[in-house]
Amino acid sequence: MYLIAGLGNPTKQYEHTRHNIGFDAVTYLADRYHISMNTKKFQGVCGSGVIEGQKVLLLMPQTYMNLSGRSVGEAAAFYKLDPASEVIIIYDDIALEPGSIRVRKKGSAGGHNGIKDIIAHLGTQEFQRIRVGVGEKPKEYDLADYVLGRFSAEDRKRVDEAFGHAADAVSLMVQGETDEAMNRYNRKQKQEQKQKPEKKE
Repeated sequence: MYLIAGLGNPTKQYEHTRHNIGFDAVTYLADRYHISMNTKKFQGVCGSGVIEGQKVLLLMPQTYMNLSGRSVGEAAAFYKLDPASEVIIIYDDIALEPGSIRVRKKGSAGGHNGIKDIIAHLGTQEFQRIRVGVGEKPKEYDLADYVLGRFSAEDRKRVDEAFGHAADAVSLMVQGETDEAMNRYNRKQKQEQKQKPEKKE
């Protein structure tokens, strides 16, 4: 069984903000695989279903971002899951362009408070994750204001397309093909960066 958790903040005021990209990605997965997100458990909203023949629990922690580990840790402990092979976290990353995704098997929190709390509660950095790009913070912006803000129409379109790529990556990962997901999507990210025209000063 796989636990697939998307990170974000509860309540309407945070809907579709940059920091709630994980919630949006899980909602996309639920729609694609016809999984009802109607259960309140593990300090979150969740739904059980099947993706590519594998049982999954989709989870959106309702603890607020900085305490995401409480919800993820509770669900992982309940099902006695191995974090390294049975937990997948989807969350926002300001280091990636809007619409880009990056797949990893493990890693540090990289300054992301939600991931920091998950590492603390799982007791390990070894869990799979999909980072969805929300774009770099402009210099004049406060970080909190930026990640709690909403996308431009153009960036929103790119991000909506990224949910399809994230869902495709999940379908590979639950089949034990994380390396293939990394090869496919991480390489694509590098190619896009190479093709980007240089900015003229």
